[in-house]
Amino acid sequence: IMLLPDNISSGINAEYGDKEAMKNLSDEEKVGLVSKAVRNIYLVRHGQYEIAETEDHKRILTALGREQAEITGDRIKEVLGDTITHVYISTKPRAMETGHIILKHLKEDIPVDYSELIWEGAPIAPIPEPEYWKPEPWEFFRDGARIEAAFRRFIHRAHPTQTEDSHEVVVCHGNVIRYFVCRALQNDPAGWLRYSLSNCSITHLVVRPNGNVTLRGFGEKGHLPPQMITYN
Repeated sequence: IMLLPDNISSGINAEYGDKEAMKNLSDEEKVGLVSKAVRNIYLVRHGQYEIAETEDHKRILTALGREQAEITGDRIKEVLGDTITHVYISTKPRAMETGHIILKHLKEDIPVDYSELIWEGAPIAPIPEPEYWKPEPWEFFRDGARIEAAFRRFIHRAHPTQTEDSHEVVVCHGNVIRYFVCRALQNDPAGWLRYSLSNCSITHLVVRPNGNVTLRGFGEKGHLPPQMITYN
């Protein structure tokens, strides 16, 4: 299990040693406790899906959604080539289908993991409150804890043992990505619904060894023809 920092902006990973105790360590000892590599995280929203369906197993990609995923796979291959170090995919059907289509365009030996943490959900009550979307309060309690846990699992500095920069692709959902971006940039997470993401858009976060986070690209969709841009 990867140990996670308690504060993404802290220079040293607290879980790798008590902060007070670390004051007594030599510079050489501290080197083994500090992140050294840059993590590039590419958050990909799934393709267009059958939004009218109410059962998860029926909420699969539309024909257009599959085309979007094919083009996105080409784009990721074009930009990242063989530098991708890991792919993570939500286990919701629409995300799995998108991820598997993208994987067809990438090299075969890339490690792939699946996660229920990055399922779609209601991360936190948005401000301002929207008129068109009103989850029950319990839904925020149920989903919010999970999505926050997902943030801590996926958005953090490199482990001190990582020596090379990484390029990781996470195929998941719009609400999850928007919440991740707010948290990573230390913005009020209640503002997550003010962002908009199209299907198969790509969001690029950079997490540096000192914990500084850069949003290098948000919801990029220029690889898709205008007539193929959708938001459901």
